[in-house]
Amino acid sequence: MSTGRRIRWRLASSFPRSLDTIFGGAEELAARVKVMTGGQFDIRVYPAGELVPGLQVMDAVQNSTVQAGQTCSYYYIGKKPALAFDTCVPFGLTSRQQIAWLEQGGGRELIDGLFADFGIKTLISGNTGVQMGGWFKGEVPDLASLKGLRMRIPGMGGKVMAALGVSVQNIAGGDIYPALERGAIDATEWVGPYDDAKLGFHKAAKNYYYPGWWEPGASMSIYVGKKAWDDLPAEYREILKVAAAQAGLSMQAKYDARNPPALREILKEGVTMRPFTDDVMSAARDAATQLLEDEAVGDAEYGKVLAEWKKFRDASFSWFARAELAYGQSAFR
Repeated sequence: MSTGRRIRWRLASSFPRSLDTIFGGAEELAARVKVMTGGQFDIRVYPAGELVPGLQVMDAVQNSTVQAGQTCSYYYIGKKPALAFDTCVPFGLTSRQQIAWLEQGGGRELIDGLFADFGIKTLISGNTGVQMGGWFKGEVPDLASLKGLRMRIPGMGGKVMAALGVSVQNIAGGDIYPALERGAIDATEWVGPYDDAKLGFHKAAKNYYYPGWWEPGASMSIYVGKKAWDDLPAEYREILKVAAAQAGLSMQAKYDARNPPALREILKEGVTMRPFTDDVMSAARDAATQLLEDEAVGDAEYGKVLAEWKKFRDASFSWFARAELAYGQSAFR
């Protein structure tokens, strides 16, 4: 279809072009929008660093440097802590639960309220699923061994790790490998086998830990500046929402299909998979729970989001424990 109006946008991503599953989600969105508008709505996608640094996408959209961005909202919790709920929080919702909360459980209205202060409209556009716990140069045999470790880990997961004694750093995706290789950091998390192999982490660290309790279902978001959104014809807004949703489904499917063979290849390179020990998991869960409650003190907006999120989480966890978990414990062994 075509409204007869030609529109040209620039979209800045937080991710490097080499990550064809995440960055490719933005490219897929742009391609679908172009086809569905008969070429009239053309979005040019730029990887991290080409227009703006990967962790400055929100600023670029807010300042109208670009009309749109592809990023993760937990990168920007320094601006507003509750933005983390648009991506994920430690020991929080899985990918299916996150989508359900955002699109059917009242989460979208809460997130829209958070972003109204920045003049940004957000659309969910992908999820990684449960992530891995990351790459460590040395082993982590117990909780005490985390103290003083220098690790790249963003968002609230980083805050929990800091509470456990880790020296936390937030580094954009394309800059992580050099930091790990030259010893500027001792560990890093990213996503999972497919992306991690592309970034070459297995060449710089040989201990691959799981699970990524801080990112049980990390959502990607498309940011659109309010003026750019308001200026779109109504048909184009709907097309953009549909294209973002479809790109998101495709991203999750790609990860689920590509991670298993990627893991097999990684393990051939002398990598050892290791589970986080019980004391690490227990301490992390306690610290995460305390952090969520502490953030709500004195922040009414955060407290409102947390209260509604917890209601949904508790009900969802109860159901998934009786269905998904019970099946998985039998079938996945």
